[in-house]
Amino acid sequence: MTTEKTILVTGATDGIGRQTALTLARGGARVLLHGRTRKKAESASEAVRQATKSDRVEPVWADLSSLSEVRALASDVSSRAPRLDVLLNNAGVFMNERALSQDGFEMTFAVNHLAPFLLTHLVIDLLRKSDEPRVVNVSSVAHNRGRVDFDDLNMERDFSGYGAYATSKLMNVLFSFDLARRLASPFVAVNALHPGVIGTKLLREGFGMSGGTVESGAATSLHVATDPALARVTGKYFSDSREAQASAAARDRKTQERLYEVSLKLTGAQPL
Repeated sequence: MTTEKTILVTGATDGIGRQTALTLARGGARVLLHGRTRKKAESASEAVRQATKSDRVEPVWADLSSLSEVRALASDVSSRAPRLDVLLNNAGVFMNERALSQDGFEMTFAVNHLAPFLLTHLVIDLLRKSDEPRVVNVSSVAHNRGRVDFDDLNMERDFSGYGAYATSKLMNVLFSFDLARRLASPFVAVNALHPGVIGTKLLREGFGMSGGTVESGAATSLHVATDPALARVTGKYFSDSREAQASAAARDRKTQERLYEVSLKLTGAQPL
């Protein structure tokens, strides 16, 4: 039951994120629908409002490749909502060519890891005001192929689109597991998931593949974000709406802790 819940969904102007936002709005949630630009966020929000007949869908926007815009997004969310029940870090990119963010980070690393890392830290006080706070990080089965090289996080020496993507998805799981321990008291549930191989723009442009429907892609996100049975479940990885085992690399505690410390320094976030 999502009625009365306030849920922020990043990367919600198309694909899995938009379907997730639509289903949440249909269930009665107040949805803060994030897009990269104001125009995209407002257009998608209006479409979701029309489709669901809900007046509880609000656009928010930020280019997640910019840490200053991530900070502005958190400030905007804080001004709109007295609390946040779910932060659903869904946004992600796949870069076929190496590019740098506004802050000088490899783009995949910036958008897929540093942005949700910082955003989560900035809205944690809002989450702690909820009775059942949750952070849901959308990763991928591709995390199994990721490898974190702390000496080359920007992939200056060895860039490939798939390698950067897989590593960022591994970072999503590493961060989820580490954060779950840090937020054990006061409790905030933190979990990661694989949405499936879904026919999104990212899959088509990044992998040259087709896949399943966005409805099936949103299912696990919705399950982890809203199922009452998971209110006290934390530090887990889900696939097909069931708990699954993440890779051995994702479960390595030393790597989790090192990534957390490095990410604090790179983003300027305050430790939890």
